[in-house]
Amino acid sequence: MSGPQSVDRALALLDPVADAAGPLSAKALARRVGCSLSTVYHLLGPLTARGYLIRGPQGYAPGPRVPFLHRSFQRHLGAGTAVAALLPHVRRTTGAEAYFTAYRGGRITVIDTTAPLTDSQNPFVPGLETRAHATAHGKALLASLSRAERRRYFAGHGMARLTERTITDEERFEAEVASVRQRGLAVSVGETDPAYTCLAVSLPGRTDHALSVSLPLADFRRRQGEITSLLTLAAAAFPAASE
Repeated sequence: MSGPQSVDRALALLDPVADAAGPLSAKALARRVGCSLSTVYHLLGPLTARGYLIRGPQGYAPGPRVPFLHRSFQRHLGAGTAVAALLPHVRRTTGAEAYFTAYRGGRITVIDTTAPLTDSQNPFVPGLETRAHATAHGKALLASLSRAERRRYFAGHGMARLTERTITDEERFEAEVASVRQRGLAVSVGETDPAYTCLAVSLPGRTDHALSVSLPLADFRRRQGEITSLLTLAAAAFPAASE
C-alpha cells in the first residue's frame, strides 16, 4: 500500500484515537479502520516517530505534536493573544463560558473556549461545528454570507433537527438571519440543547469571526439584558485588526 491510500489510512487512524476516552490498542484500531493488523503497525510507526501519536502500555494516544498543530490552527484563524485575553475577560464579566468561532473555506469551527475540557455537559466544544443553523455563533457567521453561499453551506451540512426549537426550514432561517443582521446579535434558545442558550456577535471588521457565550436556559431568562450588554461591549472593545 502506497501513495494517497496510505496517507488516507494513516490519517484515518488519528480520528478514533482522538475520539477515544483512553488509549487504543493496535488491534482496536485495525477493527475501527477496517484494515489488517500488519497495515496498522506499518502506519503507526511513522505517526509515532513524528509525534502525532504516543505508544504506552495500554495502547496509542495523541502525541506531543498535537498541541503544536492546535496552536498553529488557532493562529491561522486569528486566535492570537488578543483572543486569548478576550475570552477569559468575557468569562469573568458575564459568568458564562465564552467561545471564539471562525468561518473559513465553507466551514465553521469553534477555535477556542473557556469551557473546561472535563465539562461533558456543555454542548459547545472546540472543533468543526456541524450544527451552525442551531447555534448563535453559527447564525452570526452565516448572516454575513449571501443567500447563495448559505444554500451551498446547507447543501453540504444540512439542517438537522436537534430539539423541538431547531429551525430546519430555509425560509424561516432566512428570516432569522435578517433579524441577526438588524440587531447585530444572534441568539439560540434551546435550539442545540434544550437546557442551554447561546448568544453571539461578530467581531469588529471581522464578519468571519464571532464571539459567543453559553449559559443554562434558566440563567439566560434571568440575565438576558445584562449578558447581551456585556457581550456587545466586549466585542466592541476588540481591535478590528488583531494579530
